[in-house]
Amino acid sequence: MPLDADFVIVNSNELVTITGSSQIPRTKEKMNNLAIITDGAVAVEDGKIVAVGTTDEVLKQLSGEYEIIDAKNKLVTPGLVDPHVHLVFSGTREDELEKMAVLGISYLEIKEQGGGMNKSLKLTADTSFEDQVKITSKILDKMLMHGTTTIEAKSGYEMSFEGEIKQLEIIKKLNEDHPLDLVPTFLAQGIPPEFEHNSDALVDEIVEKWIPEISKRNLAEYADVFCEKGYYTLDQTRSILMAARDHGMKLRNHCDWLAHSGGTRLSVEIGNLVSVDHLIWTPKEEVEALKGQDTVVVLLPTSPFCYVGTYAKAREIIETGLPVAIATDVSAANLCESMQMMMTLAVLRMKMTAAEALVAATINAAHSIDRADRIGSLEVGKDADIVIFDAPNHRFFAYNYGINHVDKVYKKGILVVDNGKRIR
Repeated sequence: MPLDADFVIVNSNELVTITGSSQIPRTKEKMNNLAIITDGAVAVEDGKIVAVGTTDEVLKQLSGEYEIIDAKNKLVTPGLVDPHVHLVFSGTREDELEKMAVLGISYLEIKEQGGGMNKSLKLTADTSFEDQVKITSKILDKMLMHGTTTIEAKSGYEMSFEGEIKQLEIIKKLNEDHPLDLVPTFLAQGIPPEFEHNSDALVDEIVEKWIPEISKRNLAEYADVFCEKGYYTLDQTRSILMAARDHGMKLRNHCDWLAHSGGTRLSVEIGNLVSVDHLIWTPKEEVEALKGQDTVVVLLPTSPFCYVGTYAKAREIIETGLPVAIATDVSAANLCESMQMMMTLAVLRMKMTAAEALVAATINAAHSIDRADRIGSLEVGKDADIVIFDAPNHRFFAYNYGINHVDKVYKKGILVVDNGKRIR
């Protein structure tokens, strides 16, 4: 039966479909299978994909009038998915980044000097709702223009009851107003100075007051904890995550980034977290213990690139058989909105293949936020989140890096970026 379409993208040099992994993320050798169609085409109607195949195959299925988008000599992929974003913050810390990267001053030393996250907590708390929306919208615009169509968006940069509610309300508003889809996460991140010597009291307040109210207002789909040296302990992390689960939230964990915290081991104990993130200092046996759980490992190339210096063992983790995603880790500490750059670093510094990096930035990232049934691949019935890159193939990101290759971005079938610029 002939199909109707609003538009069809044709003649792509590579159409990266990544089909067949909507139920289970790609692992091991399957991460190298992009299901590429040469001279590929994808047809869209009412925001959904209605046909995928070679240009000839797709055009033969269509009837009526439709717009033709010529992608000759270009790469077409699913919209990129960024599953770890510290989204809402004010102020920047480029002076501290230079101290860490050049002088070797540690993240914890800067914290002890009154900088770091405490600086961001104060600056963010002093910013109005309206101004924060404007600041954050600019970050989202850059993400969209670099090909990202869905993100996980964390709170955590105020760490007061009113402040965290405000942060999640900002995420909610931006999810309603901006083309990007935002998946909201409450993150127990910094420890304000007034709780520095009594962090258990802060945890009690989070468990007894913050989480119930966040759940009541339906402001966060996920809960996450900064389970790191100098921040939340294993017992504190367990208390927060179990309280969040009791209130219907799904769980993530931010661990083993600054040092081996035991957070990955704790994640196994709690069971079936949707994601565990960073894992730079995680021992192999603790990584292997994640096998058999419905957990995606999210790797963040930016802080190692900027100042940590040591990358997560991506090859070892992939060969263990765990699904791997990558993300930008956008934050007040260092800022890169480009998932293209994350793929570059994944290949050149983490020894992932170009195919593995693209899978990690699409379908596996979609699994890490429970959205793989609708995004992350180009398949009939899925949302038409599609990027056309002015690049000949998927290996080009690691070859021609540091620039934006995006030509067009479609979000649910609507053209939102054209010639690399946001138009809607």
